[in-house]
Amino acid sequence: MGSGARSPGDALFELLEARTGVVCAVGAGGKKSLLRRLASAHPGRVAITGTVFITHIPSDAGFAVVVAEDAELPGAVAQVDPSSRVAYACPSDKPDRWAGVKPSTIERIHREGGFAATYVKADGARMRWMKAPADDEPALPACCTTVLPVVSALAIGEPLSSRVAHRVERIQEVVGLCENEIITPTHLGRLLASPLGAMKLTEGRRAVPVINMVDDAVREAQARAAAATALDLCERIDRVVLVCLARTDDPVVGVVRR
Repeated sequence: MGSGARSPGDALFELLEARTGVVCAVGAGGKKSLLRRLASAHPGRVAITGTVFITHIPSDAGFAVVVAEDAELPGAVAQVDPSSRVAYACPSDKPDRWAGVKPSTIERIHREGGFAATYVKADGARMRWMKAPADDEPALPACCTTVLPVVSALAIGEPLSSRVAHRVERIQEVVGLCENEIITPTHLGRLLASPLGAMKLTEGRRAVPVINMVDDAVREAQARAAAATALDLCERIDRVVLVCLARTDDPVVGVVRR
């Protein structure tokens, strides 16, 4: 802004290195909310999509919505007003959800559409607060520049179960926790740091972990402890961003750095 003023979203873009390129959110506990927050706050032309199922975007959310078969998507997106933010996906017979787009198609649309940034949901978590990826996850486009692994602080203090975690058996393997044992900040930090967990397929890309739902001082202290563990275990992580995406103003609660 010419006046030197900064919008509340500026810090989030800078901390996550998410202002340009193809930015993919993985994990659980706020991927959709994070991507929509970024796409809605961006001053340039951006797109939001997914390589997996994504929920419908409301018609009043400020996006031009394009739903077409994968082969038809590049041409359909090209017909949209170039000043518009775009949400695109493939059709699905599942209510309230669209199907994912091939990673190669996302790469083509990003390149041909002149988008400043494309925000991609790159795996699913069935509305849980934490997850570990399956063998075929995450589904990252080759052109992905930034990965944002997301977990929720609300998982801390809960027993490990399918109520709070997606792919419980994978989480057991990654963090050394048995089903129904209590999830601690250390466990969450191990998940964020693991190449079999949140850091899977991030080699050669920027990776900035995000702990969401840091709603109060207790959650902040727990999230900071989890972030410290992640930093100790993974040299590729130089910061973990703590957020509360339910805030309507600045969602950044804090940053834990190396």
